[in-house]
Amino acid sequence: MSKKVLVLGGTGAMGVYLVPMLADMGYKVDVVSLDSGESSNPNIKYIKAENAKDPAYIAELLKNDYDGIVDFLIYGTAEFKEKYRRLLENTGHYIYLSSYRVYANEEHPIKETSPRLLDVIKEEPFISSEDYSLYKARGEEVLKASEFANWTAIRPAITYSKRRFQLVTLEANVIIERARHGKTVLLPRQAMDVQATMSWAGDVAKMISRLLFNDATKRETYTVATAEHNPWRVVADYYNEHIGLKYEEVDKEDYISFISPDKNLHVRWQLEYDRMFDRIIDNSKILNITGMKQSELMPLREGLKRELAALPADAFTAQSDTSKNMDKFLE
Repeated sequence: MSKKVLVLGGTGAMGVYLVPMLADMGYKVDVVSLDSGESSNPNIKYIKAENAKDPAYIAELLKNDYDGIVDFLIYGTAEFKEKYRRLLENTGHYIYLSSYRVYANEEHPIKETSPRLLDVIKEEPFISSEDYSLYKARGEEVLKASEFANWTAIRPAITYSKRRFQLVTLEANVIIERARHGKTVLLPRQAMDVQATMSWAGDVAKMISRLLFNDATKRETYTVATAEHNPWRVVADYYNEHIGLKYEEVDKEDYISFISPDKNLHVRWQLEYDRMFDRIIDNSKILNITGMKQSELMPLREGLKRELAALPADAFTAQSDTSKNMDKFLE
């Protein structure tokens, strides 16, 4: 009998590759998300949910006795403490989405045992906040402190996919819209020579698929990423090569003001506690457990070309507030 897998938030960057991969492996896959999905594959069923984290909804869903759960949903610390037990009690293998952003800037290359921001940063108000890098690490701590042994934590680096593209902290709605209108993107000077790691979602999905139902991966943490790294300047040049994106460098304070005129600290922390850290990954642990090789992974230049070429013409046409702020600065 085929194993049943629940993928929560399965229409995002990694899920769009993981779901068909799991189905091709013979699993019955239920995909829960805010989006409506369609598939001709009889092993895939899409379920649209307005609030997939609602306790009553989750309780009803888990009556389906899933053998495995891959959870791409985002939980704050208190929220995860409230929900993790029910999830782990009702499946054989639970995969928790953490992030490479948990790592501090203490060790290169980064290994799974490298210090995390939660471990080494003491500055307020950061350490008392619910920054993404912190609540992901705190979720890991919840799992480690539990009596459960049926979980695996994954820490993806920046992952690009069919409709997800990033450049420093900019998202696709800024990058693609400005490239299509021949506009210049403004990037923080202080980050341009920092090493960035960007992984193709298809490779990350393959890693996750090979972790699932592998008993040796339980109570373990894996950085699911390529070992390739490039300065942000090179990444920007790849966007220029593929879609004609022009860029200029500005001071990081100006850059932050485009994204968050109200000076949201999480915007600053994403830049200063991640994108301005050299992110050089030792991915030997994930390669060893999955039997994959670095030489098989998609090079960034080729992967960006592939995904950008497949973008629909009407994708990311609306101008964001960040883009408007850049226009004002350039004027």
